Amino acid sequence: MSSIRVNVDGDMQTLINRLRNMENVDFRGVMRAVGEGLRTSVFERFDRSETPDGHAWRPSIRVRESGGKTLIRTAGLRASIHVESGSGGVAVGTNDVRAATHQFGDVRTIKARDGKRLKFKIQGKWKTAKSVTIHVPARPFLGVNEKDELEIKDTLEAAVENAMEG
Repeated sequence: MSSIRVNVDGDMQTLINRLRNMENVDFRGVMRAVGEGLRTSVFERFDRSETPDGHAWRPSIRVRESGGKTLIRTAGLRASIHVESGSGGVAVGTNDVRAATHQFGDVRTIKARDGKRLKFKIQGKWKTAKSVTIHVPARPFLGVNEKDELEIKDTLEAAVENAMEG
C-alpha cells in the first residue's frame, strides 16, 4: 500500500501513551476513528483538487481541454483510499498503481511498438510520433496538515476523557 507515515510527538504522543495504559480503552477503535478522519480529509482534497497544504493541483490536460476534475475521471484512485488500523497505529493509503505517479510526479517516455507511430490528440489537434515524453506533475493527496493534526488530537483527547469517565 502506498501511504504516508507520520510520527507523532509532544501532546499527541502523551495522549497515545495514556490511552495505551488505560485498561478500558479500545485502542484499535480509537486508531480506526483517527484513520477514518484522515481518509475523509483525503476525499475532501480530491473534491477541492488540492494538496494537503492547501495548494491547488495543476489541472490535467484532460481537464483543460474538456472540463471535469483532475484525478477524478473515473474516481478509481479516490475510491481506492483505505485505512488499516490496529494496536500499533493507523495507515491511510492506496494500492492503486497510479498513486505514486500522482503523489510525487513522474517523467516517462512512451514508445510506439514495432516501429510504428503513436497517434494522440493534444490541444484539439492530432499528432503522431515514434515516442513522446510526458511530464506528470506531482499532485499530492496523501499527507497530514494542521487541521488533520487538530482532529487527531481532539479524537485522542475525547477517548481519554471517555475512558476516565467510564
